[in-house]
Amino acid sequence: MERKLWTRDELVLVFNVYLKLPFGKMHTRTSEVVEMANLLGRTVNSIAIRLSNFASCDPYHQNRGVKGMVGGIKQCQPIWDEFFENKELLIFESERILAEKQNQTIEIKFDDLLFDLKDLKGETRLREVKTRVNQNVFRQIVMANYSGRCAITGIDIPELLFASHIIPWSKNEEERLNPENGICFSALYDKAFDKGLIGLDEKYRILLSSRLKEKKASDYFEKYFAPLENQPLVLPQRYFPKKEFIQYHLDEVFLKNN
Repeated sequence: MERKLWTRDELVLVFNVYLKLPFGKMHTRTSEVVEMANLLGRTVNSIAIRLSNFASCDPYHQNRGVKGMVGGIKQCQPIWDEFFENKELLIFESERILAEKQNQTIEIKFDDLLFDLKDLKGETRLREVKTRVNQNVFRQIVMANYSGRCAITGIDIPELLFASHIIPWSKNEEERLNPENGICFSALYDKAFDKGLIGLDEKYRILLSSRLKEKKASDYFEKYFAPLENQPLVLPQRYFPKKEFIQYHLDEVFLKNN
C-alpha cells in the first residue's frame, strides 16, 4: 500500500489532469494518467484514485448524486476551492509546476503561443504570458467537456475547433476560465456565436439572428444555417453552459448586434 504523503504540488498536477480529461477516461489505461504517474513516480492506480477524489469534490457530480471515492476528499477539497476562488491563478500555477516537472520553463513549453512576445518586458510580458497559457488550458478543458466535438456539427478535427466564450473574455475576469462559460464550436459557428449571429435560448436551442435571416435567399444560409433553427445544442459531459451566461449572451451580444 502506497504510504508516501501527497504534496500540494502533486495534488495541483492531478487536478490539472482532472480538468482536461473527459470523465469516462479517468482510469489507469488513459495515456494522460500513465504519463502523470511516471512524472510523479506514483502508481497509475494512485493517480486514478486521486482523480476520483476530485470528482467527489465536483459540484456537478454531487448534484447528480455520484459520490466517487471520498476517502481523499479532505486533501483534494482545498485545491478545488482554490480553483473556484481564483481560477486564473491556480491554472497558471498548475502549468508552471507541470513545466518544471518536465524540466522546462513555461516560456519554452509554450513557445508556439509566446513567440511574438520577445519585445515585451516585466509585468506586461508576465500578464500576456499568463493570459495565453490560461486561454490554452481553457481550450483543453472545454474540448474535454465536449469530447472533442463541435456542439453543433459533431466535427472532431481539433484544428477546426474553438473554445467559444459565452460571456466574452474581456467582459468578466472572474468567469473567464469557468468551464460553464465555454462551448466547443467549429470555426464558422464560433465566429457566428461571437458576433451574435446565432444564440441559444434557455433550453439550449439554437436561435438565428434577424441579420442572418436577411440572407435566407442565399445557398449558404439554406445549407449552413436554416437547418439549425430551434435545434438543440449537443450538450457536454459535465459542465452545461450556465443559464445566466446564456442570458447575458442573448442580451448583450445576440440582441445588441441585431
